[in-house]
Amino acid sequence: MTQLTDLVIEELSQPVDPRVAPMAAAIAAEHGSASRSVLFYGSCLRDVALDGAMLDFYLIVSDYRGAYPKRWQAAANALIPPNVFPFTHDGLAAKYAVLSEADFARLCGPETLNVSVWARFAQPSRLVWAADDSARQSAIAAVARAAPTLLGAAGRREGEDPLDWWRRAFALTYSAELRAERKGRGVSVVESDPDRYRRFGAAAAPLVAANAGKWPLRRVQGKALSVLRLAKASATYAGGADYIAWKINRHAGTDFQLKPWQRRHPLLGALSLLPRLLRSGAIR
Repeated sequence: MTQLTDLVIEELSQPVDPRVAPMAAAIAAEHGSASRSVLFYGSCLRDVALDGAMLDFYLIVSDYRGAYPKRWQAAANALIPPNVFPFTHDGLAAKYAVLSEADFARLCGPETLNVSVWARFAQPSRLVWAADDSARQSAIAAVARAAPTLLGAAGRREGEDPLDWWRRAFALTYSAELRAERKGRGVSVVESDPDRYRRFGAAAAPLVAANAGKWPLRRVQGKALSVLRLAKASATYAGGADYIAWKINRHAGTDFQLKPWQRRHPLLGALSLLPRLLRSGAIR
């Protein structure tokens, strides 16, 4: 077991708001025996008040066919992972993404060009539900791949401060997706817990593989995937257009209001917003 794995185990097991674990268990129950583990991540880890917030979870399943009653949902999850669903429990609102154990491990690793999963799990998360010890160990092993992948994709610079390495790495990943984040988000992520990033950086550095470069390709692929996932969400995510508007307004400090037709036709509505949002800088 590596030093990084020890840090991941410690971090994943840290306590969370007592309402989070029951919500995670309820999410797992939605997908029956296919459910393997649930990870809690995102800004709500740092926020004391969860009421009125949108909690973020990843549900890890054994396989997509077993996770869904409808074949098209399984096919959509396999073709363009993950599927994303809204969820409410005991007065709290959340969204959760679904990945298979195999896809979760792959998408946290350097063999994956797209930044979406490994960039998120190089940041803090919590393992708030697991079906058994095997599921727990599988989740730990996948998460432990994320930090070396992120740092490796950014590439080493001689004499660079470890925190600057993290800042630069996150800045690159934010540029590779359609993001409703203010500029400097990568810096603020690191500044939220610099000691954590120093410890994880020191443990991850010996495990970094040569994976630097490819950023023009990552940006093209990442933004194309963002649009495809948006299109898919119109079929799988009830109220998806309202969620997209809420997220943009929350992160970008804007006040976009949806028109009735955009709510009735969420895919067309979301796509119709893209040129305006790009011009305004609300998403990049």
